[in-house]
Amino acid sequence: MTTTAYTARPISPRALKELRSTDDAGRRTDGFTDTEGGSPLRCCLRHSEPGERVALVSYAPLRRWASDTGAAPGPYDEQGPVFIHAEECEGPETGTLPFTGSRRTLRRYSAEGHILGGRLVEDPTGFGEAFAEAFDDPAVALVHVRAVEYGCFLYEVRRDYEVGGGVSP
Repeated sequence: MTTTAYTARPISPRALKELRSTDDAGRRTDGFTDTEGGSPLRCCLRHSEPGERVALVSYAPLRRWASDTGAAPGPYDEQGPVFIHAEECEGPETGTLPFTGSRRTLRRYSAEGHILGGRLVEDPTGFGEAFAEAFDDPAVALVHVRAVEYGCFLYEVRRDYEVGGGVSP
């Protein structure tokens, strides 16, 4: 985990409740026991422990953000697999960025939901600089942090969710 002035946003409680029933691809959600642990959980932004009940669901982060903001991402609306707890959990700890031990891509989006660019972060100490660079552009509304290997969504950071910038719903 990396400390930064930016806050990782987990999947919202409302979305998690819906995803635990039916995912964003319209499939019924079935949980399973993670016998090995290590699955990156997007509900509490940590890796699963052996024996925890988790679910692998299709999630459309930009679509859900757009439905709350009125944006129209068009072809940038994508969905992909994410792990969540099969039942409600405590949520994440605050003040640190999770999943920074590997190379990550920070993908920038406008208020309309269009991709504005991205940046590869290879060193855990580079996240603060990468977020500052992204939000120095006034057109950037949010940033998605994604795994490089598979492109999976890990979490988002919003402009209005910076430390001192107010709390977003």
